[in-house]
Amino acid sequence: MLVQRTEKLCYEVYLGRQNEFGQEVLREFLKTAERKPVFEILDRFYLSVAQSRKTRAGQTFEATIRDLFRRCGYPFQEQCIVNGKPDFLMPNEAHYRKHATDCIIFTAKRTIRERWRQIATEGTRGKALYLATIDDAVSAKQADEMLQNRIYLVLPQKLKDEVEAYQSAPNVLSFEDFFTDHLDPAMARWRRARVV
Repeated sequence: MLVQRTEKLCYEVYLGRQNEFGQEVLREFLKTAERKPVFEILDRFYLSVAQSRKTRAGQTFEATIRDLFRRCGYPFQEQCIVNGKPDFLMPNEAHYRKHATDCIIFTAKRTIRERWRQIATEGTRGKALYLATIDDAVSAKQADEMLQNRIYLVLPQKLKDEVEAYQSAPNVLSFEDFFTDHLDPAMARWRRARVV
């Protein structure tokens, strides 16, 4: 619930700021392109705005996850190059190099579409790959394909309860389930082994 509320609040703040500056930016944009057809100018402008919004939304979602891990005191390193570049590697890259199957590889994607296939290689040496999302459009077939690639979807409980494809998929976890059943047991192992 916290992840969804944070995401929604960030998006509302973003839209407010976008409206504040949008008029001014659009006026300046139109001044610099007086000789081109207005539709072409506006089409390029709004495409750029939409792409920027998606990038910012993805970065905000990743920052929300980062802040959650930090506030909970979980160890991680970001953007390590290990068979790809996952967002978060837990507990750290040094432990991954020694014992990859004992690590948690965690990536955040606000929306998934087919991009999960690109990140499947990030966890090739690990036991599993955890993919956080707030996407409600993953099909049962996609969830099954992710299961075959050892990918767990991590999402808000409310989303898990509402989306039919998520309800029966064994590789779909709520954030609470991820912490309780996957991350906390790993933390206990890492402490015993003096990794953290």
